[in-house]
Amino acid sequence: MLLHGGGQTRHAWSDTAIALADAGYCAFSLDARGHGESDWSREGDYSARALAADLSAVIRSLPARPVIVGASMGGLTALLTLGEDASLDCEALVLVDVAPRLEPRGVRRIIEFMRHHQDGFETLEQVRDAITAYNPRRPPSKDLSGLRKNLRQHSNGRFYWHWDPAFLNHANAPTKAGSMFDRARLELAARQLDVPVLLIRGYYSDVLSDRGATELLTLIPEARYVVLEQAGHMVAGDRNSVFTEAVLQFLQERPAATEPESCRTATTEQHHETPLS
Repeated sequence: MLLHGGGQTRHAWSDTAIALADAGYCAFSLDARGHGESDWSREGDYSARALAADLSAVIRSLPARPVIVGASMGGLTALLTLGEDASLDCEALVLVDVAPRLEPRGVRRIIEFMRHHQDGFETLEQVRDAITAYNPRRPPSKDLSGLRKNLRQHSNGRFYWHWDPAFLNHANAPTKAGSMFDRARLELAARQLDVPVLLIRGYYSDVLSDRGATELLTLIPEARYVVLEQAGHMVAGDRNSVFTEAVLQFLQERPAATEPESCRTATTEQHHETPLS
């Protein structure tokens, strides 16, 4: 089960899902509430409580124990959900560039990006340029068609990100009570995790520092830790093949209770990952 970051959609995982399916795993990704094709919350509730309740409901509906791969917001949601509810039956957890301690400057940069473009874009070229400005290490794509999966086009012709603007009322760093994710609560959840954990960090990430990763490893001593060079916070998009290889190695080294069933649920259409949390 692949969980995207805040402001993204399930299409951020397309390449990874295809690779996992090719390796014999049943891979699927979800749009979080208020993102992509999932409904917007009528109450504007994008709290950690609401996100965790959603994930818990999905896990309980599955016919088999999932391995959860969560990036940024998706990772925090999974960490909190699994750590606080021991009755949820999962095989393992992969946390992608996320931990209870995040760097406020990096989180603020993401939120500023999201707030800055609430008035939308006139063209797909403007969208591409905005993404490139946020993540200059990744070369801009010449084919812009994949960007549409992350956008809504209004009747005025302008393009808007495919998420509920009310989400920004909750978006902040996990620092104290009242934050979207309370850091102390996340740390307690990490201590209570009872599943194998892999932490993947982008070497150039300005969101998860080595200090933040090390602190998580003290909370989960048995966790594995991988740093991907030439990748920033958008690990899967920056170095997708290397990222997927790390996930597959983690899965294949674990003693599986059952043989993975092959299913191909991912789209093969080209996509672009947006630079959000």
